[in-house]
Amino acid sequence: MGQHGKHRALVIRACLIAGLATASLPAKAVACRLALVLAMDVSSSVDASEDTLQRTGLAAALIAPEVQAAFFQSPQPVALAVFEWSGRSNQKLLLDWTLIGSQSDLFSAASSLARSQRSTSEFPTALGHAMGHAATMLQSAPVCHAQTVDVSGDGRNNEGFTPKQAYAHFPFAGVTVNGLAIETAGSTAAAETSVPAHIGDYYWEEVLYGPGAFLEIANGFDDYERALRRKLERELAPIAVSSLNPLK
Repeated sequence: MGQHGKHRALVIRACLIAGLATASLPAKAVACRLALVLAMDVSSSVDASEDTLQRTGLAAALIAPEVQAAFFQSPQPVALAVFEWSGRSNQKLLLDWTLIGSQSDLFSAASSLARSQRSTSEFPTALGHAMGHAATMLQSAPVCHAQTVDVSGDGRNNEGFTPKQAYAHFPFAGVTVNGLAIETAGSTAAAETSVPAHIGDYYWEEVLYGPGAFLEIANGFDDYERALRRKLERELAPIAVSSLNPLK
């Protein structure tokens, strides 16, 4: 075998060894167990004191002992993002995708949310557009085993396309949408309309979507923190438990 033949044989051998080594490498690990995006209502039906209750309630719920335990029940972290929403073009990012892998990560996220400032208070309730925005955000989330949208609000969609239209036209395959309906004196519908009489009924019929979707009710904004704590505990539960009773 000439010099060129020996060289070619060495190259082939090196390529075979490299190929075997590559084949033996484990598949790329999934970055996290859940990508969770929280969507908070700041439409015109939410006054300044109610917005404060939401913001402080969100921060407090995230660091509640039972929620911390739920975040860290698995070695794999949770990817968390938060935005506020109102009108069709009014969505503001409050927390970009953050891997919550330690208590310091969680406390830092909660502190940032507690310090956040409301972007607007003048626009209606474009719930469908909020869902479309959430689906778009999930496209840039870390690779996770599951994807969940957690949307809270005290009103029905009254501008732009509906949540069901968002589910039909945005990438929601495999995504679960859970609802936190805030029942207030102004959240009931007139009896003569075909709209559900309570905001909880509306969320149940129009907003919940995907495998394991569920609804939590807050009895006013004073009850928001408690309801969110319960909701987060359930959302962060093992997938085998939370994927029961799929909707749609």
